[in-house]
Amino acid sequence: MNNSMALALPEQQSLVKRFLKYPFLAHYQRLFLLVSAVNLYFLFNGVFTEHWWHENGFALETISELMLINLTVAILIRQQYVINALFWLATRAPTSWPLSIRWHLAKVYHFGGLHSGCATFATAWFFIYNASLWFYSLQGINLVPDFLLALSTALSAALVLIALCALPAIRRDYHNLFEIVHRFGGWSVLAGFWLHTWLSVVPPSGELAPVLQSPAFYLLCLVTISIILPWLRLKKVPVSISRPSSHVVLAKFDYGVTPFAGSSTAISRSPLTQWHSFANVPSPNEPGFRLTISRAGDWTGELIDDMPSHLWVRGIPTAGVANIEVLFKRVVYIATGSGIGPCLPHLLAAKVPALLVWATRDPRKTYGDELVDEIMSVQPDAVIWNTKEKGKPDMVALAYRAYRQFNAEAVICISNQALTNEVVYGMESRGIPAYGAIWDS
Repeated sequence: MNNSMALALPEQQSLVKRFLKYPFLAHYQRLFLLVSAVNLYFLFNGVFTEHWWHENGFALETISELMLINLTVAILIRQQYVINALFWLATRAPTSWPLSIRWHLAKVYHFGGLHSGCATFATAWFFIYNASLWFYSLQGINLVPDFLLALSTALSAALVLIALCALPAIRRDYHNLFEIVHRFGGWSVLAGFWLHTWLSVVPPSGELAPVLQSPAFYLLCLVTISIILPWLRLKKVPVSISRPSSHVVLAKFDYGVTPFAGSSTAISRSPLTQWHSFANVPSPNEPGFRLTISRAGDWTGELIDDMPSHLWVRGIPTAGVANIEVLFKRVVYIATGSGIGPCLPHLLAAKVPALLVWATRDPRKTYGDELVDEIMSVQPDAVIWNTKEKGKPDMVALAYRAYRQFNAEAVICISNQALTNEVVYGMESRGIPAYGAIWDS
């Protein structure tokens, strides 16, 4: 392909048709709105009717159960086994199914909308629960002992803090703070809920039967197991790191795990503080896998400048966005810079006919001849745009040109957030299925 073969972008669809394609109404946001609608139904059907009122006031037990249900869904939907199961289910559809159905199934990676929605309402329900306790306490009606009131207040404050630190702006600009508060705050809240349940249910005699009859007990067991599972696979493993340039390193792992193409692995230098996930690049017929790590912040910069001999890993390889490729007959991969990392395992596995469009600065100088030659061996027709020589391209135009000339069914974009949104909306607003990461973790 060359510039003389450029295709003009078609007009976008009408405002009505492209309305649901805007990022603020993506499937992630739709799932959040669905969770909101369900919870608001229970709120209005209970608070503003007589369903939740009795002689002692508010039905606190009902509120606490709704809180625990939301909390359980919020945590389970982020569990690695659950994520892999969701991707497996969504990608069972054959390519003979109508494109309109496969288009929506491929949005499975937006499941984070369930996490944020349920976590938000778990916080809201417990806030209502705690506010109700205080309201009646100030009226001289002590529905619970003082120590439970104090514990509920502390838990409510912790949940609000976690929710605030998870706001997109804070998560983006203060990611380390978000991660620490989410991890240690989450563990503290879980321990607090166990204590709260025990003190609320177990009678002074110490009889355990009431606990075993409480739904909260089983929900907390499920949540606890979900949180513990990845940490049971925590290990420090050797890593071989090569540095083709000051911008990127290639990390090679071989500790008995060969992940599936399109999965990611979380790595850390200090397991209680920062974790970072990168796309696994397994080589066909070889054990182990590689990670392509580019300089994109303090943590990655330190790793590139001071290459360690060992790193921590945890959990299992987890499916990523590009796994949805199997729902389509032919796809175009759009990558910029280190976005080649998540694309490469799919190109090597060659499960689906694909064409790569990669825009990056000095690919051979930055990523090394070996990696570029490997890409070209499986993608001889790849469009590799050297931004140092040609400047920044119009990625929406490049994506559309590749989509048309390759006769593809979908476009998968792996880039930074702004460009990913631009390409995905640029395609979908013209009636072309498009997918890309959504930065919700």
